Amino acid sequence: MVRNFRELLHNIRAFAFDVDGVCTNNKVLISESGLLLRNSNTKDGYAIHAAVRNNFPVAIITGGRTESVASRFRALGVTDIFMAVPDKTIAFNEFLTIHSLQSEQVLYMGDDWPDFDVLKLCGLPTCPADAVPEIQAICNYISPYNGGDGCVRDVIEQVLKVHGCWGKLESAGQ
Repeated sequence: MVRNFRELLHNIRAFAFDVDGVCTNNKVLISESGLLLRNSNTKDGYAIHAAVRNNFPVAIITGGRTESVASRFRALGVTDIFMAVPDKTIAFNEFLTIHSLQSEQVLYMGDDWPDFDVLKLCGLPTCPADAVPEIQAICNYISPYNGGDGCVRDVIEQVLKVHGCWGKLESAGQ
């Protein structure tokens, strides 16, 4: 039997996130020069930065390859950024190795089919409210927030609260 979502929060020591549809909404603007522009939530950014500052490793695992995405996460303190990933399980396992983690210690949030296999591997599979039904069906927690609209903050805040370290940092940049 799968344990209660709240019980699983205690085991979490790291986070991994997809980008499009999780850290951003599913709306991509294309500039005249062909640059893809994404919309992200500053509250999600604050939470990612808080996780990093509280020594929770954070991974970004995406099939995308836009440098502005990597730049955004580097500015938040994320060092494990896996871009242009055709098989997310390989990047996920590399993240585990880098930080000497067990899969059950990682919360992963994804929203669509490319995230399916990683969600089956991680300790706490989560998704935004607007994830595809097949992803929702395998997740222990579905955030009430859509991708790019606070779902990342939702899960990070819950984990950090359980560990007693939410709100203990001075104001951090987003």
